[in-house]
Parts: sequence; structure tokens; C-alpha cells
Amino acid sequence: MGVSVDGFIADREGAFAWTVPSDEQFRFHLGQVRELGGFLCGRKLYETMLPWETDPSMRGDELHAAFADAWSAVPKVVFSRTLDTVRGNARLARAPLTEEAAAAQGATDLDLAVGGAGLAAAAVELGLVDELRILRHPVVVGGGTPFLPPVTEQIRLELVETGVFASRVVYERYRRARD
Repeated sequence: MGVSVDGFIADREGAFAWTVPSDEQFRFHLGQVRELGGFLCGRKLYETMLPWETDPSMRGDELHAAFADAWSAVPKVVFSRTLDTVRGNARLARAPLTEEAAAAQGATDLDLAVGGAGLAAAAVELGLVDELRILRHPVVVGGGTPFLPPVTEQIRLELVETGVFASRVVYERYRRARD
């Protein structure tokens, strides 16, 4: 997830244009998507990403076409209270998050990703998240949608990877610390 220095994934108006990736970051995203065996997502993220599967104009160059192909290949489970149907390589969740996550993980040997602020917060609260992968953008937005939910117990993490892009965006990868 793209996050501001002060910990938000969207500003007070719900905007996140400051997270638009450079080509370097886009290639990084492409590599990460290619490693996924599934994606659990909330409705808003699903709708934001759906054009990568349905809109030919998203394939404007080789890099974007490669991302569209990779994203289209990833099976997605969409959690929504308002959608009746989904398109692309997606299905609507019918069971609770813990059951859907277990089923999705059982269908692949690869990693799963969870996206969408509300869904990711629920996954963190349920202890379903083993890693956090953060792209920290050099901006302070002062409020909006927080990256992490409030938690009732401390979650210890270990930093396992970092990197800095030419755009000065910092990549941080944390793994849940084992006791």
C-alpha cells in the first residue's frame, strides 16, 4: 500500500493521487503482482483496479500491458455489501474473511495479498496478516484514511527489507515477529 509519512492511504477527501507510481515503482508493483496466488480486496479497491482487466486503453505500452496481464491472472475475492456481481478474474466473497482467506490460501502455494482499507484493517485485527509492505510517500496529508487500524494489543514486527526509489518513495517490508 502507498502511505503518507503521517500514516494515511488517502487524504481527507479520499484522494490518493500522490501515490501514483513512477515507472520504476510500477515495475516493482508488476514484480510483486506476478508473485501472488490470490488477492482479497474490498469493493473500492476492486472497482479502482477493475479497468486493468476490462479497459484496453490501460495497455498503452509494454509495461502497462504486462501489468494488466499479471493483474488479470490473479484470482480475486471481493468483499462487498453492495455488489451483486463482479467481473474479471474475481468472485464475491460468500463466507467470513477468515474462511475466505483459508480457502484462497488452500488454492495456491503463493502469497495472498489483502487490499482495501477496511478489509485490510479487519485482516490485521484477525491476525491474518503475516507481512506489511509499505510504499511510504514523501508527503504529509494531515488526516484521512489510516493505513493501520487501532489495535488492542501490540503487534511486534521485524524489518526484513527496505529500498528507496528515485522518486524518494521508501519501500518497507515488515514481517510479524515470531515469539
